[in-house]
Amino acid sequence: MFRGGPGEVADPYFQVPLWLQVETRHGRVWAYNPEHLEMLRQFVRAPLRERGPWYERGRKMSFIARMPAWFKSAKNRGEVLHAIDRLRVSLPA
Repeated sequence: MFRGGPGEVADPYFQVPLWLQVETRHGRVWAYNPEHLEMLRQFVRAPLRERGPWYERGRKMSFIARMPAWFKSAKNRGEVLHAIDRLRVSLPA
């Protein structure tokens, strides 16, 4: 879902760059649409993140489970939320 580095993230089917993406010092934060962006924001803001029964080694079935460690790290919470807020501001009213 997330990819670090200087390249843009593209839609896997149409191969066009996603509109909602921003670079941070750790990697790129991106979302497909406003709903996806809001789900990411809710996850990052959550003070307690409990793992469901599906979260086992080798069986990571959700996109939340496959996020990179820097995105899920509490020490990067402020920076990731700032990036998400910058994307939210860019949305049309």
